[in-house]
Amino acid sequence: AADLEAVEQRIFEAGGSATIAPMDLTEGGSIERLAAALRERWGKIDILVLNAAMLGTLSPVPVIDPAEFNRVLTLNLLAQQALIASFDSLLRGSNAGRLVILTSSVGSAPRAFWGAYGASKAALETLALSYAEEVKNLAPLKVAIVDPGRTRTAMRAKAYPGEDPATLKEPSVVAKAIGKLLSSDFQTGHRLQIEG
Repeated sequence: AADLEAVEQRIFEAGGSATIAPMDLTEGGSIERLAAALRERWGKIDILVLNAAMLGTLSPVPVIDPAEFNRVLTLNLLAQQALIASFDSLLRGSNAGRLVILTSSVGSAPRAFWGAYGASKAALETLALSYAEEVKNLAPLKVAIVDPGRTRTAMRAKAYPGEDPATLKEPSVVAKAIGKLLSSDFQTGHRLQIEG
């Protein structure tokens, strides 16, 4: 919540407006309550960016901890499907709805010890592209998959503890690239790999 409040404050200081909704995406009903509040307030949304994820422990597939794998799949896949389901009508209500899913290269190019996280991202990509196919003739809604690449985040630091963060791009570079994508007329199912 404190991080969200800091972002909200920066938005206000820049002359914008924002409403934050701290919540646990894995808590039953929280996503639908948020969607219901937005439906009541605005009736539609133009953009939904799905970025929430957890890395889990990097380990060989035979020794993946089942309880932790369940948590990874719950946040990285099941909660994302719940977001799509809950916000579907709001996105379809827009004249140009956009759904952006953040992924990882390990979702399409498996890497040793990344099986749990990679499986969750591969499944999320399939889910997102299936949704894109389902709605492409029903609404002007478009879906994009974005791989942010090597970015200076807490998750990256956990995965690569010895890596020099100065060699990585700032998250603002990713945000700008997503903003540029959203201002363009991309084809649904578009994939964006952010270099740098």
